[in-house]
Amino acid sequence: MSGIIGKKIGMTSIYSADGRSVACTVIEAGPCVITQVKDEDTDGYTAVQLGYGERKEKNTPNALKGHFKKANTTPKKEVVEFRNFREEFEGQVALGNEIKVGDVFNEGDFVDAIGTSKGKGFQGVVKRHNFGGVGQATHGQHNRMRAPGSIGGASYPARVFKGMRMAGRMGGDRVKVLNLQVMKVVPEKNLIVVSGSVPGAKNSIVVLEK
Repeated sequence: MSGIIGKKIGMTSIYSADGRSVACTVIEAGPCVITQVKDEDTDGYTAVQLGYGERKEKNTPNALKGHFKKANTTPKKEVVEFRNFREEFEGQVALGNEIKVGDVFNEGDFVDAIGTSKGKGFQGVVKRHNFGGVGQATHGQHNRMRAPGSIGGASYPARVFKGMRMAGRMGGDRVKVLNLQVMKVVPEKNLIVVSGSVPGAKNSIVVLEK
C-alpha cells in the first residue's frame, strides 16, 4: 500500500466532466523523505517509513536525531510507515530519497484519507448521538427536552450496560474516510485535490493511502 503524508489546506469546489459542482478538499501532500526502509530479512515484512514537516533540532530526542541522520535529512515532525510500498516503487525506494505527490497519485485514482477529527469537547446526546429530544423538539430547556431520558437501570440489572449512548467527549478521534476520488494533482505546488471532506481542522496532518 503506497501513500503520502500531507497537511489539510481547506475546502473548495470544482466542476466535474459532466458539469456537476463537486465539493473538494485541498491537501498539501509532501514532499516526504524516506527515513527508513524495512525488509523481510531484518524486520519480517516490507515497509517504507516517510517523514514530513520540519522539526526543531532542539526539540528532537537524540535517538531520533541519529535516526534522521542515517537518512541524511533534517528532523521531521511526522513519521508514518506504509507497508508493501516497495512493490510499486522499487526504483525510487532508497534511504534519503524524496517522494512527491506526483510520484504516487494520478487524477482519477481513489484514495483513503486518515486524520484526527475536530474535538467538540463534552457534548450531550442530541449533538453526540442525534437523539431527537422530547417530541423531536431539540431547542429550549422546557421539560428537559434535550435530556437522554431513562437509561434502563433498576433493581435489575442494577447497573448501566457498556456502550450505552450517553453524553461524553466527542471528536478528537482517528478517522479514516474511504474511496475519495483524486480530482486534480498540482505537482509543482505539491497539492492534491480530492472529492468530499477529509477529517480534521485546517493545517492538521492527513495521511493519504492508495
